[in-house]
Amino acid sequence: MNDSPGWASPGSAPSDGKETAIPRPSAPQDGSGPTGQWSPEQPPPGQWSPPSTPGSGPGTRPPAPGWGGGPQRQGWAGPPPAAKPGVIPLRPLSVGEILDGSVAALRAHWRTALGFSLAVSVVTQIAIILMQRYLLPKPTTVDPNATGAEALRQAADSARSTLFSLAPASLVSMIATLFTASIVTVIISRSVLGRPTTLSDAWAEARPRVLPLLGLTVLVAVVLAAIMAVGIGPGLLLGSEAGAALAFLGFAAACVVTLWLFVSFALAAPALMLERQSIVAALRRSAKLVRGAWWRTFGILALTWLLAFLLAFLVSIPFGVLAVIADGTDVSDFFSSSAPSYGWPFLIVTGIGEVIVSTLVYPFVAGVTALLYMDQRIRREALDLDLARAAGLPGYGADTPRG
Repeated sequence: MNDSPGWASPGSAPSDGKETAIPRPSAPQDGSGPTGQWSPEQPPPGQWSPPSTPGSGPGTRPPAPGWGGGPQRQGWAGPPPAAKPGVIPLRPLSVGEILDGSVAALRAHWRTALGFSLAVSVVTQIAIILMQRYLLPKPTTVDPNATGAEALRQAADSARSTLFSLAPASLVSMIATLFTASIVTVIISRSVLGRPTTLSDAWAEARPRVLPLLGLTVLVAVVLAAIMAVGIGPGLLLGSEAGAALAFLGFAAACVVTLWLFVSFALAAPALMLERQSIVAALRRSAKLVRGAWWRTFGILALTWLLAFLLAFLVSIPFGVLAVIADGTDVSDFFSSSAPSYGWPFLIVTGIGEVIVSTLVYPFVAGVTALLYMDQRIRREALDLDLARAAGLPGYGADTPRG
């Protein structure tokens, strides 16, 4: 593609003239080229036979049944496997290869990726615990026996309280996720090329992009929150039965719009990191890459978040039960619909569980997003050729024309 930005992966410049050119096919040797002519001496009609191969000719046993005459006379064997200098093959990827590539990169660089993710998770969880303890309001009590307008009023108050309580924690978690994504994206870009990296190297590459990445996070969060507020705000302000119906319809419409935008902008962070794009250009770049592949992108992201949810569920439930016991309350309160105000033991124990979940989930999701971005560029812009050149693979010189 002539209008696509180049690959700006850290350390991705090809080696200085060491690659050889891609071998070109030789001219046709069977007379089918532009200068080929028939030989003046032709065999008599009905007497020409192809050259015999060893084990063929009169008196030989016919080949075994099957395609290509068995292993000794194998026909077309398919294209050669794609080059794989790192964690993924340099070709369009399947869903399993994207997920496996993220896990393989994190396994190969677990000290760098998980160490940074652990530090970010601890700081994030401390901030969330302090907000829950001192800044956020207590959950609104809902009377289960209320009916009519009173029940609607209590439901609206509870919805406003829940949104207000979740918004700060969600924003902090989103910022932590993208901070982790900045490091993991650099790690993934080097892992694809088969190159090692350290935390200092990854941070040196990611640091100039942290502020633009933070701006991207805040901008996307504000846009999505504004859409949600426009959708449910009028209905909540009315506070009647008609307002509740309007709020429900607005919420459904806002969910559709926010989901579409979230998927369309899902590849903005890798574009901002690897292509050195500005915030607005990264959003446009992501929308361009996702266009025409929205459902595939949505499916991969949905599967990724489902796996992350299952991991969070398996870790959070035991820690939640232990937190309720440590807090001196009954275990059934943890599963109750009302949310009582818990003390420090509950917040600390559940915070430890959240740190474990975040340490594992943040890098995995960031790795999948980075590989999904690379996969879309491979499919649309032949990024695999640029990656092969950057990896120094033989036959992919700087002067090789792109497909």
